[in-house]
Amino acid sequence: MRLVFSNPYLLALLPATLLAAGCGGSFTLAPGAGNSVVLSSHVVGASTGSSASASTGQVVVGSQPVPVETSAVLQWSAAFPDGISADVRWSVTGGDPHSGAGSVTDAGLYTPPAWLTVDAATVTLHARFAGSATDAATALLRITPGFIRPLAPENLALGAGATATFSASIAEVGGTASVHFALPASGVGSLSTPACKRSPLASENPAYTVCSVTYTAPEGIAVSQSVELLAAVTAPSAIPLAVPPPGSALSTAQLLLNPQGVTSNPAIHQQMLALPVALGSSAGSNTDYDSAHGQLTDCCGGTLGALVADTSGNSYVLGNNHILARSDQAIPGATVIQPGLIDNGCTPFGEGPGSTPIASLVAYPPLSAPSTRVDAALARVAPGSVDATGTILELGSLQPDGTLAAAPPGVSSTAGHGEPAQLGMEVAKSGRTTGLTCGSITAINTEVLVDYYRDCAETEHAFRKRFTGQIVASSPSFSDSGDSGALIVDSANAEPVGLFFAGGVDDRGVVQAIANPVSDVLADLGRSLATSANPIPLHFVGAADHRVTCLRYPEQHFAPPALSSAAKASAAHALEMARQWAAASAPEPLLVPSADQLAPDGSALPAISFGGILPVSTPRFFGGVPTHVDAAASVPLDASALARAERVRDSRSAALFAMSSAIFGVGVGRSADNPADTALILFVDRSQAAPALPASIDGERLRIIRMDRPHVTRGRGQPAVHGCRPDGSLLPRSLPALALRPLPQP
Repeated sequence: MRLVFSNPYLLALLPATLLAAGCGGSFTLAPGAGNSVVLSSHVVGASTGSSASASTGQVVVGSQPVPVETSAVLQWSAAFPDGISADVRWSVTGGDPHSGAGSVTDAGLYTPPAWLTVDAATVTLHARFAGSATDAATALLRITPGFIRPLAPENLALGAGATATFSASIAEVGGTASVHFALPASGVGSLSTPACKRSPLASENPAYTVCSVTYTAPEGIAVSQSVELLAAVTAPSAIPLAVPPPGSALSTAQLLLNPQGVTSNPAIHQQMLALPVALGSSAGSNTDYDSAHGQLTDCCGGTLGALVADTSGNSYVLGNNHILARSDQAIPGATVIQPGLIDNGCTPFGEGPGSTPIASLVAYPPLSAPSTRVDAALARVAPGSVDATGTILELGSLQPDGTLAAAPPGVSSTAGHGEPAQLGMEVAKSGRTTGLTCGSITAINTEVLVDYYRDCAETEHAFRKRFTGQIVASSPSFSDSGDSGALIVDSANAEPVGLFFAGGVDDRGVVQAIANPVSDVLADLGRSLATSANPIPLHFVGAADHRVTCLRYPEQHFAPPALSSAAKASAAHALEMARQWAAASAPEPLLVPSADQLAPDGSALPAISFGGILPVSTPRFFGGVPTHVDAAASVPLDASALARAERVRDSRSAALFAMSSAIFGVGVGRSADNPADTALILFVDRSQAAPALPASIDGERLRIIRMDRPHVTRGRGQPAVHGCRPDGSLLPRSLPALALRPLPQP
């Protein structure tokens, strides 16, 4: 679950969480002690609170342990006071009386116990020199339960006075820890008293703690608004403050309050459906799980995207290769189940209840082949298992009770072949995790690098795939892990546009969703199905074109940093050029922060604004400084301007990728400084040092989007505490310490 700092409630958490992201702790021996070393750590994986404190080789009374939640990982290192690395041997002691202290590798990577039976456990980390029987230094860690499953649903649309239940699971068996739920302000609804379901360790079927709360929307909603519900793991000893203490595991959910009275809950997409099942629902390969020591450790899944047919009348469900074919690892005939393993406790069909086989894998263009343009797969439908009309959940009209009807995609205007994406086109998707959401096409003809893994935990890297000609759709809460395979349609007519397969969140909290164009999907799959040189023609199964009831979560206001004196000075000559151009025919130009770019250090870069809407003859740059023009994002882009931008992209993309390893995508879209103008869209990994980039390339504006590096968006699930072997036999109840490790959610 993403943590978006978008309201005062969460902004108050910034100092603690920023410290956590930078350092897990630092511990030093007393001055003058022999062989003194400094232990330091940084967080890898889920969030954790942290504070630096000092210690001698033996932890002094009153020193503060480093707070770590169960789903986080700490990377420890040791160094002498002069900064030279120290070669030490790591070990841990203490911990939970049943699940232990966790583990630490020879390289100092510490993994906490997967779950707890107490609200907090203390672990001692030991660092010793080779051959020594005494510690060179130690550190105390305070382990608290993190989320097994974060707040669900993670987004939800509600009308006035409507109610919905949210729940979260935490990694504690027994104990007394719970989840504290909170709203950002009064007047945005109310919460019931939370209730937690927990079972003692000695019970017949011990399970993780699950806490739930009911939210009631306010009466009288005049305009659509987004409200963020926050959940934090707390122990009874903790005072329920407005701001949870450092070390608390946090999760959020977005609520869209709307005056139309629409109620849309993604939970219906995650349920086991009656046959024939609708599309837009949870699904996956029956063998898409990780295992270790004969034990199933976690599992994956995604979304049934659409129904596809060939000219012989054969029907297939469409999804992603990385969902239905496990990133080239599956063989034809593999079983596809609904819901996916992520939604039935990671229990494969044949090992227990909770899922239904609906199709068998028949074809997928191999991702490992350079010629493959899509991440797609087809599975032949078992008779009577999938709705024969191609119905997709929530793609239909608003019902009297506020819910959205299921409906097929539109196929009447394209004979089932879909339509090309256009910049600014409003699109919708119906997926397993976020349900029905809408956004806009913000980049086309995009070249992007995407990493693939062999396992659900994404620890075994398989390859990096270069895709070309891709579509990018954007909006808050548009998609998330588990939505992979969802069909993206034109919201005006429900015609297929793209197949969603990867994405991430930018530094403004906006989802950037990457999709294969449907024309490439049908063509590549047709070649994969063929037994000769001639591809098999395919088309989408659907009905007459129809409008989709769009759900669009509002964007949070983003205030760019102010221009520094140095930035203003650097643009002084350009500003004077703009003054001379404007003369008496345009307003006095001013320097404003650019909306397209930031400097590598995060400071503002200058743009020149004249205020108001200027003639199309306004220069794009003055002395290398871009112009900032107020224009509506819905203004159509000139076809010749788009062609010009695509020519620059084609000629310069290789050089841009070579400029920095942080750059992973180049596309064509609109400028944020002037939405009526084109720009090259550069996607940059925000976890890496940002490269210094010009404002333009070959006269084309350059717009930078800093975001998470795109991941193939499989959802992840976990089995019950006792675990489940692939052969179906349960682990002994007396061995709960073999419980499964919670995985961080992307």
